[in-house]
Amino acid sequence: MLISKAWETYAADKRIEGFSPYTIKAYGIQAKLLVLYFKDAEIATLNTESLKEYLNNSAAALKPSSMAHRIRFMKSLFRWCHEEGHIHHNPASKLKEPKVGKRIPKFLTEREIELLREACVSQMEKSLFVFMFSTGCRIGEIVSLERNCINWSNRSAIVKGKGDKEREVYFNIRTEIWLKRYINDRQDTDPAIFVTERLPHRMSIAQMRYVIKRISARAAINKEIYPHQLRHSYATHLLNNGAPVEVIQSLLGHEKSETTRIYAQLSGRVRQEFYQKYF
Repeated sequence: MLISKAWETYAADKRIEGFSPYTIKAYGIQAKLLVLYFKDAEIATLNTESLKEYLNNSAAALKPSSMAHRIRFMKSLFRWCHEEGHIHHNPASKLKEPKVGKRIPKFLTEREIELLREACVSQMEKSLFVFMFSTGCRIGEIVSLERNCINWSNRSAIVKGKGDKEREVYFNIRTEIWLKRYINDRQDTDPAIFVTERLPHRMSIAQMRYVIKRISARAAINKEIYPHQLRHSYATHLLNNGAPVEVIQSLLGHEKSETTRIYAQLSGRVRQEFYQKYF
């Protein structure tokens, strides 16, 4: 079986298993690079040494996190090929991911959040910004959200997170007011909660990122602003106000508590207060 054919069959199986479309897309890029490097050889002809050579050739150009992503893809693909009987042994089984240091997520201060909020000019921008910050949702979760997923009575929404897992998220009164105004004033019938301003249709991730970039340009904040920063800022805001890590983990939809605990390193204000109290 050619590498390209193995990828196509693998991807089809993973879609059935419920893999995120974003994971499939990201792995698809890695598959193309693999096909290109090995000239779409028979996948059974690849061995551990050739895979290591492939990784070594790209090591200088990749960050440890990018290399780890590439290795995860290869291990997943070859494990599947072995389990399906397309290859007699798994050449990627002994590949090890590089150690990636935990980076403290970048977040926005309360002042920066207010400057960004003031920089919103349309109802769409205002409702998108406050929804993104008050729920802590991933951008992909907001893009796929539909109107009928909103429960106005308790200011909540059901979103689909990683692995197609549903969870309930909540928003504040300010978000409820702006979101209702935005939806009620729309003339389109698209089920998506956020749509493009011209020829309204469901926003893509790229379009939503552009909206946040446009808002940040008006706010004139001297740092790069991107949607995931609002998720980090949401978690930090909760932590600074005394929310237990376990609660934040549930609200963010993190499977592992270790993923959430990194936010404890951000909470400088809380740590300083404890220091002054106990030292």
